[in-house]
Amino acid sequence: MNETQLYEDIIKYCLTHADPDVVLKYKRYFKEGYDAYGLSDKLFKDKVDAVLARPGFNLKLALDTGAMLVQSGKYEETSFAIVLLTGLADQFDKKTFKAAEKWFRSGIVNWAHCDIFCGRLMTEFFNRGIITLDDIFDWRASGRTYQRRAVPVSMLCLLKIEKNFKPLFQFIEPLMLDPEEKVQQGLGWFLREAWKLQPKPTETFLLKWKDRAPRTIIQYATEKMSPEDKQRFKRTVTRASRP
Repeated sequence: MNETQLYEDIIKYCLTHADPDVVLKYKRYFKEGYDAYGLSDKLFKDKVDAVLARPGFNLKLALDTGAMLVQSGKYEETSFAIVLLTGLADQFDKKTFKAAEKWFRSGIVNWAHCDIFCGRLMTEFFNRGIITLDDIFDWRASGRTYQRRAVPVSMLCLLKIEKNFKPLFQFIEPLMLDPEEKVQQGLGWFLREAWKLQPKPTETFLLKWKDRAPRTIIQYATEKMSPEDKQRFKRTVTRASRP
């Protein structure tokens, strides 16, 4: 089976099992739009398992088919691309990262796919030592919202590895004034998880940015703090800013 045959097989499966009720169930979570077939979680998983079990399914086929799947904008198609590739993580190398990185140009266009891409693929790339932060250095200045969001979300796995969080905080600083809410939420999520593990250095970083960063970042970052602790991170009201 080549990539075209596998692609057509997956599309046929999606069309056969499409369910408008499932689409309506999840549509409200996507302000950016939700173009989906409406596969149930079970049906999606069943197809993934079936493809991964096929003789001849390999890394090249996963990447080539994935490149086709991410073009349509259909939710399940991009999901299949990401999850099928993850199933071959033991074969990943730097070329795999470079190929998957291109999916941000067309296929990673909502928060869910961004987070799945990061949680499944980027975690494997980092944990296996295939990439370092240098490999996503340019993502911070990307013109694509979800590629910028992917920076802090990808770095969540590093919180379990790195003992010194200061370099991680320095790396995200160029994003701390990002105007896009989805990026801000990703940053806040990362900082909230960092705070759970190392409160003091995280609080030092938050105090540095509390008067300049968008409030969404601070709100997400301090979500698990006590009401008393949250007060420390309120924006300072200066005399000039008072009505």
